[in-house]
Amino acid sequence: MAKSCPISTFFIVISVLSHFTSRIGLRPWADALPLERQSLDNASRLRVDPDAIRMASRDFGKLVHLPNPAAVLYPCSIEDIASLVKFSYNLSSPFSIAARGRGHCHSGQAMAPHGVVVEMRSLNDCSRGSGIRVTKNSILGSYADVGGEQLWVDVLKATVKHGLAPVSWTDYLYLTVGGVLSNGGISGQTFRRGPPISNVYEMDVLTGKGELVTCSEDTNSELFFAVLGGLGQFGIITRARIVLEPAPKRVKWIHMLYHDFSAFSRDQEHLISINGLDYLEGSLFMENSPPNNWRSSFSPSDYPRISSLISKKGIIYCLEVVKYYDDLTSHTVDEELKELLKGLNFLPRFVFRKDVSFVGFLNRLQNAEQDLGAKGLWDVPHPWLDIFVPRSRISDFNKGVFRDILPKINQTTGPIHVYPMIRNKWDDRMSAVTPDEDIFYVIGLLHSSGADDWKPLENQNKEILQFCDKAGIKIKLYLSRYTTKEDWMKHFGPKWKTFEDRKAQFDPKMILSPGQRIFNSI
Repeated sequence: MAKSCPISTFFIVISVLSHFTSRIGLRPWADALPLERQSLDNASRLRVDPDAIRMASRDFGKLVHLPNPAAVLYPCSIEDIASLVKFSYNLSSPFSIAARGRGHCHSGQAMAPHGVVVEMRSLNDCSRGSGIRVTKNSILGSYADVGGEQLWVDVLKATVKHGLAPVSWTDYLYLTVGGVLSNGGISGQTFRRGPPISNVYEMDVLTGKGELVTCSEDTNSELFFAVLGGLGQFGIITRARIVLEPAPKRVKWIHMLYHDFSAFSRDQEHLISINGLDYLEGSLFMENSPPNNWRSSFSPSDYPRISSLISKKGIIYCLEVVKYYDDLTSHTVDEELKELLKGLNFLPRFVFRKDVSFVGFLNRLQNAEQDLGAKGLWDVPHPWLDIFVPRSRISDFNKGVFRDILPKINQTTGPIHVYPMIRNKWDDRMSAVTPDEDIFYVIGLLHSSGADDWKPLENQNKEILQFCDKAGIKIKLYLSRYTTKEDWMKHFGPKWKTFEDRKAQFDPKMILSPGQRIFNSI
């Protein structure tokens, strides 16, 4: 990276880009950059070199190929980002801007064709982001003020030092706080405590006008609810005040296997209706799935009989539950779990128990990520499909998708999740949308593929969506991947008018998050 420069030089760089854009019409800014190479070399925050452009032009999905950004901003402070947004907003023809955390999206959501991508993680290099500050407040309770650029795993490490932890998580902790709150966040804690977006007291948000606004449920509430689950359309989250509670020390972690979907779904719905469990997720093991999809959850000594069961039944359903405990409850936790699981209809010989640390459980995917990286399976296409299915149609979905569509393809895939959530744990004032039923199921088809053979999986995803549409199953996509405004309008349904009005209020020139393709044509 080149040496530092004052923000005025940064403005000169942007002015040069804007000037040549107007001169060359529809040609990308990048075509004109060599004409002013010397000016650009003096700007440390703004990069146009091939490495920076390449990184900002890819995401975890590796499927969407949009035009490259003209430049990448590596901010050293919130003011750097605000100056960029303000400058664009004041132009007669603004350029687009997208905030990028880990780039863990899969449909180009963090891309800015011909615009500027803001690498939020760069704030950590200068130690001038919001960081992580833990507070114990007698009125509000405990909370952490966390920079939007921070990873959830770092929030966990910082808060447990104080004996505290956030109440709601995503399964994968190596995501930024701002990125998760822009999408919603889901995991096995959501049925009990709601998603992360339901556990935020306050935020600092940089709007599409370049204004830094503090908002909460009571102050600037329209912006607050817009941004939570708002897909980055209304502002860039620079700080969030996250709800904390006392952190347990350990967890009892149980896996139970089923071969009957009705029993599996019935037991899940029963468990989320009663108090006691802290985490619940379900998954699906198929005969044509790689063994690594399920082996990490079990002891090697159990592999043969589980594999035999899968081969015999074709599809096996796994119910995964967790109960937290600490020193005060260690002598009662086993009896409590026994009572909670009484009357369930899992296969009696296929119950597996673990006792692990709280931090180890939350960060359980770290080893899996390292293993995938070592095998070169992380940097490959990921044609994921995440959808919410109404409870009333989950049996139809099982028959039409799990039993019919999925077995047709024999190709390397990833985990398949299926577990219920409770709608009243989601605040309907927020931008996030869910099916209009009291209980709905998360379906996560987390595929991985080779560099050249992802299309069959993507076609399978399309077939699943077509099946749902034809069968009248009113699903909602999570981590949505629509490409037309009409599809987005259908997705948001009754919320669309509010969503559109909020866009006009907080990002009237439609500068932010063009990769979502909600208001921007690409």
